[in-house]
Amino acid sequence: MRFVSFAQGREGASGVLEGNHVRPFRSGLNLAEFIALDPAKRAAELKNLGEPIASADVRLTAPLRPHKNVFCVGRNYLAHAEEGARARGQELKLPDVPTFFTKAPTAIADPDQVLELDPTLSSEYDWEAELAVIIGTRCRDVAGSEALDVTFGRSCLNDVTARDLQKAHVQWFKGKTLDQTCPIGPWIVEASDIPDPQKLEIALSVNGVEKQHSNTDKMIFSIANVIATLSRGLTLEPGDIIATGTPEGVGFARTPPEFLGDGDVMEIVIQDVGLLKNTVRLTAPVGAAR
Repeated sequence: MRFVSFAQGREGASGVLEGNHVRPFRSGLNLAEFIALDPAKRAAELKNLGEPIASADVRLTAPLRPHKNVFCVGRNYLAHAEEGARARGQELKLPDVPTFFTKAPTAIADPDQVLELDPTLSSEYDWEAELAVIIGTRCRDVAGSEALDVTFGRSCLNDVTARDLQKAHVQWFKGKTLDQTCPIGPWIVEASDIPDPQKLEIALSVNGVEKQHSNTDKMIFSIANVIATLSRGLTLEPGDIIATGTPEGVGFARTPPEFLGDGDVMEIVIQDVGLLKNTVRLTAPVGAAR
């Protein structure tokens, strides 16, 4: 089952994508509110969906706009950790535990949205294809063996990064959390449809040229490990988003380095999940120094 949020004219709604139609929740719940329901109430909602609306008549939006930061994992594919160390001229030292950072809710962007990125802030915007997992159960101190059971679904996410800001600020947050640098979607696939998210092909192309291609089985820390580690002493809530890391092929580590330019089109494809597409527009805000 694929869950979506969408706009029809000025009105927003959430529901289920069925073939070439969407069926909204009759209750008017948004997707975050639906995920927060107990399983019995979710089932009741799904038995009483609204009338089908042609997909061509709506615009899909980010399925979730969380009320707190998106959790992210850095350096979670070995080949990406290797390319990063090589590009920085450093010795490769793999972490003993997952490296966590966050992106603010204001970074969330829609599928197919034109990402308006400010060239006066950064000249090194980079791509990062990631599998996102969405938490479905309030939980804490989750055992690794039970970690996948607390997830609601999977989605595509692009951790767009301003590399020069990331480097200048040392701590990654500023370079990772500019507005419109976290497109997600186009939908959330129910976890039961992808019971093993650790065997999925993941790829990203820019203007039709493949830049990243790997498999989630190449992660250093499994998704179950990530959830178990993150939840130790930290309560996870329904609708929380975890971006699970990016594979090799990012722009800053290429020879020579490559960064996103005006008009570039990024497409992420994740097996059994979907395709997330966004175009980049480099445009300074009105009144900004040029």
